[in-house]
Amino acid sequence: MEISDSPMANPSDARPRTDRRRVAFKYAALVGLLLLPLLLQSAGTHWVRTADTCLLYIMLALGANVVVGHAGLLDLGYVAFYALGAYMFALLTSPHLVDNFAWIAAMFPLGLHTPWWITIPLGALLAALLGTLFGAPTLKLRGDYLAIVTLGFGEIVRLLIVNFSHPINITNGAKGMGPTDSINFFGLDLGKPLSLGDFQIASVTLYYYLFLALVLLTVTICHRLQHSRIGRAWMAIRDDEVVAQAMGINSRNMKLLAFGIGASFGGVSGAMFGAFQGFVSPEAFGLQESVIILAMVVFGGIGHIPGVILGALLLTALPEALRYVAGPLQEITDGRLDAGILRPLLISLAMIVTMLARPHGLWPMPEHGKSLRGR
Repeated sequence: MEISDSPMANPSDARPRTDRRRVAFKYAALVGLLLLPLLLQSAGTHWVRTADTCLLYIMLALGANVVVGHAGLLDLGYVAFYALGAYMFALLTSPHLVDNFAWIAAMFPLGLHTPWWITIPLGALLAALLGTLFGAPTLKLRGDYLAIVTLGFGEIVRLLIVNFSHPINITNGAKGMGPTDSINFFGLDLGKPLSLGDFQIASVTLYYYLFLALVLLTVTICHRLQHSRIGRAWMAIRDDEVVAQAMGINSRNMKLLAFGIGASFGGVSGAMFGAFQGFVSPEAFGLQESVIILAMVVFGGIGHIPGVILGALLLTALPEALRYVAGPLQEITDGRLDAGILRPLLISLAMIVTMLARPHGLWPMPEHGKSLRGR
């Protein structure tokens, strides 16, 4: 019998071609992400700032996905770690401590001005420590009870920030703290525009590249965790904790690890928020922020990294895009509709319709997608 030399005789040849296409797509996507802020900058810095905010929320959503999506722990107080990172950065880089404590002013007459290579790891470490300490008393709680306790924890942190201005002024209360130092990389100040000949790169564009690098690092870590023994243990606990314990998984340690790792991403995001905004205040860390972060995870596809990224992008950029819808609707109704009410209403309606049509999220885990198609 003769063996055919046609390409169909060796189906395995299709796999290298598929791999090459994936690699080419990844490189094309990376080039597109690098060029995106330069294109947006030509239309003004507003959309570049929106892209920066999207990247910050992607980091927050990925951190919340570790706790909620992988480990199955419903956390409504995740914004507390975000606030911790932001206020830690503000305390170490703003003139607040020097202005309010004479002994600190005597030790650092020129101000603290702590460099980024200390503030960013410290933000991650402190948030991870707080997340672990916070998770310890909630290990036996599940579902709604865990959500209520974490909700209370987030509000306690916010109220502590508001009230820690008396009798010793640590957080400056509701007034907030600033100005904070910008990130400085070996003489390159991200808070100032960079001139390359006749072309100028705006400060928000420089921050975009920093946030993009952190997002790529976060995605890599989350992907490695998801496919590791730790990630499989988290998902086993999420699906059935009793069975997971029977299989020898230490659910206590795994839950604490999920709280700590997820919180560390929130701490880094908070530090970046403090550097980017140059000012922090308690209003930025209310209950609404926790709800929005959780909504990004559920809306995109809980437990699925690409879905979480998609959810964070849509729910961050959608309010800005709806500015062009709210304006015409206000003109039609002679200004009777307030834009501050109209945009949240349209976002809520879009989320309700989407979740009714796709209850597992816009981009669910592959097994969820298969189960939906099989119905």
